[in-house]
Amino acid sequence: MTVQPVTTTLNLTADRSWLASLHGTDAVDTITLDMSTFTSGTHYVPSTDTDIPFSRFLSGIPVGKITASGLYGLYATDATDGRQNLAGFVFAEVLFTPSQTKAPAALLWHGSVVTAKLPVAVTAVDPSATCQIRFV
Repeated sequence: MTVQPVTTTLNLTADRSWLASLHGTDAVDTITLDMSTFTSGTHYVPSTDTDIPFSRFLSGIPVGKITASGLYGLYATDATDGRQNLAGFVFAEVLFTPSQTKAPAALLWHGSVVTAKLPVAVTAVDPSATCQIRFV
């Protein structure tokens, strides 16, 4: 048997046009996403590669902290599990395998966001949100 290592390079350019300024981008927090709360094709781009199957989670997705697990899921005003409180936005795109149930991410919790350029609409942010985001 012979082993032949394979090296692959993948370059991604993150679309962060939703950022209104760089303020707060130097102080992001590390979080873990609960992938069951997100929708393929809306919140992340599903993998089409059979050799190296990585899906790509989009930056700018709003998240809230799930009280019971401490994981982060899709922010939803009608949620009752903690996700109804906006914690911030996924700062950088995240690669993950389709079978992963959790994925690490960076959380922008302080800064300015251009609402019209977010990948999904964010409405009715509760004033008691745990993040410090200014919407423009």
